[in-house]
Amino acid sequence: MTLTLEKTEQALAPLVEVKDLKHVYGGGKGGPGLVVLEDVNLTLKADEIVGLLGRSGSGKSTLLRSIAGLITPTAGTVSVSDVPGDDAAHGVAMVFQSFALFPWLTVQKNVEVGLEAQGVPADIRRKRTLAAIDLIGLDGFENAYPKELSGGMRQRVGLARALVVQPSVLLMDEPFSALDVLTAETLRTDLLDLWSEGRMPIRSILLVTHNIEEAVLMCDRILVFSSNPGRVIAEIKVDLPQPRKRLDPAFRALVDDIYARMTAKPKAPAREGHFPGTGLGMALTHISTNTLNGMIETLSGGPYNGSADLADLARELQMEADELLPIAETLQLMRFAELAGRTLRLTAPGKRYDSFDVDQRKQMFAQHLLAYVPLAAHIRRVLDDRASHQAPASRFRDELEDFMSEAYAEETMDSIISWGRYGEIFAYHEDDDRFSLDDPA
Repeated sequence: MTLTLEKTEQALAPLVEVKDLKHVYGGGKGGPGLVVLEDVNLTLKADEIVGLLGRSGSGKSTLLRSIAGLITPTAGTVSVSDVPGDDAAHGVAMVFQSFALFPWLTVQKNVEVGLEAQGVPADIRRKRTLAAIDLIGLDGFENAYPKELSGGMRQRVGLARALVVQPSVLLMDEPFSALDVLTAETLRTDLLDLWSEGRMPIRSILLVTHNIEEAVLMCDRILVFSSNPGRVIAEIKVDLPQPRKRLDPAFRALVDDIYARMTAKPKAPAREGHFPGTGLGMALTHISTNTLNGMIETLSGGPYNGSADLADLARELQMEADELLPIAETLQLMRFAELAGRTLRLTAPGKRYDSFDVDQRKQMFAQHLLAYVPLAAHIRRVLDDRASHQAPASRFRDELEDFMSEAYAEETMDSIISWGRYGEIFAYHEDDDRFSLDDPA
């Protein structure tokens, strides 16, 4: 009786357990470094697919690589357990976003690589490799080289290479993002069929994605990550039966709820006329003015007529949340639109902007840029105050690095340079990295 109870407890124990994980990149030469993940806790149990959902830069892939043992976290622990009573199921295997195949090896040899590294005898290696190739639907292509395969076929080889080592946990890092829409849908469906039929030698899947619909289609649980640093801000249980239908009202409601969670801002006091967290040290996402203008025009026209549900916009424009949300937030920052839950609607200035010609748009953009983006106003003020009306860009880049990492500072500067040029509030000279009022508005 005691032995049976112990086996039951072992079977219910997490396959993966992450406790208080933190990861910091950089930090050399006395600098603080970039905190990518902080205070992350996660458990993965048998017979479930768990999705890690968040924007680029939220640390999802870093977490996956920590679990895989490819990198060592700065703090915290990662535990991976074997499946009790099953000698063939152990450890983790990973499928990457890029196909990561050896171009000089055939499909069969690419799949065998992991087994060869483990010292598996040649006859057993061949038998397991051919079985894995057959399982993922590539039998007949054993002697083909990667250059002869489509993107979907190459990702199937990557999946077979992960499955052939018979892991207890399969880690998948945006495995469908490099594929076209139809190929990705086919591979997702095939993977779910293999999973539901119990034909894969794995007990759980941990999937990184920034595609909300993909997460709802595939996962039993979804962990939503914030950014800067990455933290789990929500855990959502998906109780919808498989196979799931995108047009099911319950499916749509869950997708809408996740959009609302991802656009929710942390509560913080704000001065009148300012968004929480804004200031000179505000990191900016580099969105082109063409994209911003295009989104304003899309919102203004039918069927939206000034207001759109984010999930509907994403489907119509074939954009993922990772692409859509930064555009929406930049329009909100500039006061051309506002985000209310999962709805993006044009403001009165946004509607006027849409009605203007090119020159009028540039003038209005410049006014809003100076009024609502502190760094732009700061640069223009410095240029106005100097007799030469010039200043090195490095001066402002160094100021930004007091608030953020070098990478974020660089993207913020790229944004300001692009937007400032469009609004003609200053000129930027790349040859000597200098701002000036040579061509002021």
